[in-house]
Amino acid sequence: MQITASQVNELRKKTGAGMMDCKKALTEANGDYEKAIDILRKKGAAVAAKRAEKNANEGLVLIKISDDKKIGVIAEINCETDFVAKSADFINLADSVLQAVFSQRPTNKEQLLANNPTLNNQLNDVMGKVGEKIEISRFAIENASEGVVVGYVHLGSKLGVIVKFEGTTVGLDELAEIGKDIAMQVAAMKPICVYREEVPKDLIEKEIDIYKEIARKEGKPEQLLEKISTGKLNKFYQENCLVEQAFIKDNTKTVNDLLKEFNSKHGSKAKIVLFRRFHLGDEKK
Repeated sequence: MQITASQVNELRKKTGAGMMDCKKALTEANGDYEKAIDILRKKGAAVAAKRAEKNANEGLVLIKISDDKKIGVIAEINCETDFVAKSADFINLADSVLQAVFSQRPTNKEQLLANNPTLNNQLNDVMGKVGEKIEISRFAIENASEGVVVGYVHLGSKLGVIVKFEGTTVGLDELAEIGKDIAMQVAAMKPICVYREEVPKDLIEKEIDIYKEIARKEGKPEQLLEKISTGKLNKFYQENCLVEQAFIKDNTKTVNDLLKEFNSKHGSKAKIVLFRRFHLGDEKK
């Protein structure tokens, strides 16, 4: 297929690789950006992004945590421009959505709107007033039976995180404080999962394939490729699995070390069950 200059430029912006390298990679990948990025990595090109990002939508990410920290809600509401996202009408609508999700716990946005005709009317009224498409993009509701749910919204409300902890009924206020730091960690360091066992097998296989190919091009002996790729994979886990990441406030500790210290102090078994990281422009899941 013919690769256009705009496609090449787009890949260059996403990866930081050279124009000719991008063109060759796109040609080899038949225009598939994700495959082209993998090809660039295998060839050792300087790739600034691990995976292609979607164009950012505008809007707000909001969080509400119950007073007892047992329930947490995170929601993303989108519009077309930052100007509308900062308007009072849109902010009020977003808050109405958050409150409705928190109080009613719908399973999806269709149920949310079906059960809330007033909210549906408010949504349509704001769209008519601002002349932009507005949508309730996604939301998640988390409950902690023996633990806490904590949240963090980054300045500007374009990035939010909730983290769910289970395994203890003691020291919950202290755990919530630790949890806020860990939520900030998720926001800043963008882990792909909590534990290495949760990394998708196909992603692991792809990383190993890339590591081996790079080592081959560096002239490393074939019998050493497995050992080299294992070492690089451990580094991948340390960078991408939350509990193995260096803590952003003290890089002599990992996130898992924080939990070990807490559990040792309280005789508990607190652990991170999951996190939700909503960032405007992320691919919706």
